[in-house]
Amino acid sequence: MTLDQFRPHMQGIVQPVVNLVRKIGITPNGLTAASFFVSILAGIAFYAGGVAFGVAMVAFNAIFDALDGALARDMGIAGPYGDFLDHVIDRYADIFIITGIIAGGAASWPIGVFALTGVLMSSYLGTQAQAVGVGRYYGGILGRADRLVLIMIAGVLTILIPGEIYGLNYLGWLLVIFGILGHYTAAQRFAHVWRSIGDK
Repeated sequence: MTLDQFRPHMQGIVQPVVNLVRKIGITPNGLTAASFFVSILAGIAFYAGGVAFGVAMVAFNAIFDALDGALARDMGIAGPYGDFLDHVIDRYADIFIITGIIAGGAASWPIGVFALTGVLMSSYLGTQAQAVGVGRYYGGILGRADRLVLIMIAGVLTILIPGEIYGLNYLGWLLVIFGILGHYTAAQRFAHVWRSIGDK
């Protein structure tokens, strides 16, 4: 089970913030654009060695990503355009953040590619399920919300307890975990969709 599956139960926490954002006049697409912008800043920060700033930008990316859909639903304007834009921005955000961590020297490029492909394939299969008529599926062991939380934890540990374990710091080992669990999650989602197609 991933943290993404708890989103429907977070309404009570998110709603006061949604009310405030709506009162200010910010739109759902504005929040989506903000999430894209801070993900770029996060990638640049990790690349430049500014882990603390990178962690802060990842936190903002998570907040904006949670709020844009909630605001759209609250305003009654949730639809395919916003949903499509949100998913495209999320994938670019993943690419910017993880590439920044790789380029910052946390791990070698082979490990980085392993991590990035795991992240992208697990996300792809979650939405591809809908394309083949099964319905969007976010099951499996590692979702986007999990990844963002883990990046923040690894970043904080890197700041508070600097050092390496077998040649990799916390962010480097996190990329290894992303590769392993990302591809495992992709396999879980593939199996679920494959079975569901067979049951139709």
